[in-house]
This record gives sequence, C-alpha cells and structure tokens, in this order.
Amino acid sequence: MLYTKDNWGPVPAGWTRSHLLGLEDLTAEEITILLDLAQRFRQDVLESPENLRKLPLLTGKTIVNLFFENSTRTRTSFGFAGRRLGADVTDFSAGTSSMAKGETVIDTAKNIQSMGVDAFVVRHVCPGVPKLLADNLKNCAVVNAGDGAHEHPTQGLLDMLTIRQRFGTFEGLKVALVGDIAHSRVARSNIFALLKLGAQPIVCGPSTLVSPCWEEMGVKVCHRLDDILGEADVFNLLRIQFERQVVRPFPSIREYSRLYAMDSVRLSRCKNNVLILAPGPINRGVEITPEVADGPHSVILDQVANGVAVRMAALWCVLTRSKENASK
Repeated sequence: MLYTKDNWGPVPAGWTRSHLLGLEDLTAEEITILLDLAQRFRQDVLESPENLRKLPLLTGKTIVNLFFENSTRTRTSFGFAGRRLGADVTDFSAGTSSMAKGETVIDTAKNIQSMGVDAFVVRHVCPGVPKLLADNLKNCAVVNAGDGAHEHPTQGLLDMLTIRQRFGTFEGLKVALVGDIAHSRVARSNIFALLKLGAQPIVCGPSTLVSPCWEEMGVKVCHRLDDILGEADVFNLLRIQFERQVVRPFPSIREYSRLYAMDSVRLSRCKNNVLILAPGPINRGVEITPEVADGPHSVILDQVANGVAVRMAALWCVLTRSKENASK
C-alpha cells in the first residue's frame, strides 16, 4: 500500500507530549507507542516495495538540528527522518554562529525560531540544555539528541526497537551494558527503558566507571565481563568516553581491552542467540573486535537503520502534539 498523509492515520491518543527530553519521565505505554510507530515506519515506508522516499506527514514544517557536539549517525539520521516526513531540515553550526561572540543558547535558539522554525533537535555537552530550551521556547517542539552524560532518548529507543525485533518481548530478558557507565548517556536511557519494559539491566565495567548505586534502581552491578557471558541475552558494548573524563579510570587501553572487549573467545561462551549491540562510534579492538562487530550476532547496522525510523516517530509525535497544544 502506498501511504499518503490522508490514509496513514493520526498520532496515537496516548502520546500527549510536545517534547522528547528523555526516557526517564516516559511511561511504558509512551515508549511502546514510539516503538510501534518506528516499526511501522521501518516496514511500511523505509522498506516498502514501492520504495516510498517521503511520507508527507510534516510537509510545511521546518526542523533545525541544533548540534553543539560532533555527531555522524545522530545528526544524519535526524536529517533523513525529517526529510522522509516531508519537512525542511537545516543544520546549525555552533562554530560559525554568534555564540562565538557571546550569544547565549536561549538567544540563539529564539533568533533561529523567529525565522519560522517548528522544532529543534538539540545536542549539547551540558546536561539539561534541551529542557532549558523547551521551557523557554513557545510553540516549538524540542527533541533531545544527547545532553552531556544525562540522556540520549532516541538512541535508547532504537536500541529497544532492535532488541524487540529479535526477541519480540522484553519480559525476562537480561541486557548487559558494558563499559563506561559513569559517563554514558546511552546507558542511562537504556536503563530507564529496560526497567519500564520489564527487562533486567546489568551494568558491567571497571569499578571506577560502574557505581554500586545502580543497585538501588534494581540494576545488577558486575565488574567482571567473564562472569555474565552465559547469563545475558544482549550485550550493548559502550565506547569509553575519554572526552568526558577528568582522570584516566584504568591503567591502559590494552588492559581494558583484555578485561572487557567482546572477542570471539568470549562470544563462544555466550548464549547461542546472543545479540551484540554498540551505539557507535565503535573502537575496534577496544570494546569489540572486528570479527564480532562484523559477525552474525552483531546488529550494529540494524541499529543505525532503526535510528531513522525511531526519529521519524519522535519527530512526527512531538510536532503534531506541539501544534495541537499551542492551539489550546
């Protein structure tokens, strides 16, 4: 079926938010709504036999990617997602903006919004900047594309979608997040979603990067990857966030790789249907070896493809509700 704006259907009534700032505040129902929509976008639009390149749900809308940190996958996939929905998408470059002259983030966003912007996709090194903009911009949707070490909600959603596509459910699943938990916004979004959806998160890494405080939320804490190889159904291998660390949390990269890298030997001790995820960019030979990253258990490229579908769902939902809420 070749979908159009008229026969696609409305945003589900259970979604009422004008912004997507994190997964911590979402209910399991809201997360499921986004996952269901993303799955539909993936199957019926991105993979449709008709090769439908655009579904005009956001025709006439303007989206600005307001990125203050470097990005490849996230910025590009938000751009693809907006354009696939018929919106106009513009990328903002902080380095060549008036922020270099002292202009604040809020003033920068307000000036850009005055040119006719309907939504901002925001990535910033400081936690809370997307919420700050959501609180200060009127009649404008805000989507968090990663704020410091706080959250990365669309990455968390695409990880959940990838897991659900393989297992069909989250109930009873054990999902291990391995690496730099202390500085990872991806880990936080994953943990919030997994707990709400009924899975058991496990965090694993050096004691300098994995706090025992996670146990207070119902998360299992482990410091030896070898101890959980046969237990976890999914391993999400996180990059070491050197750019956010003040001191080196372990003696050397070589030692970290020896203790925590997923290689073919460790993979052979995992469950037969184990799923290997990594949010990227991956550092081959550090958190994952090439034969595992490119092997049959790896769904890293599926995650990237799901990212476009998830961001289509997020943009459609917040922009639709933003317009409705503004008219009330």
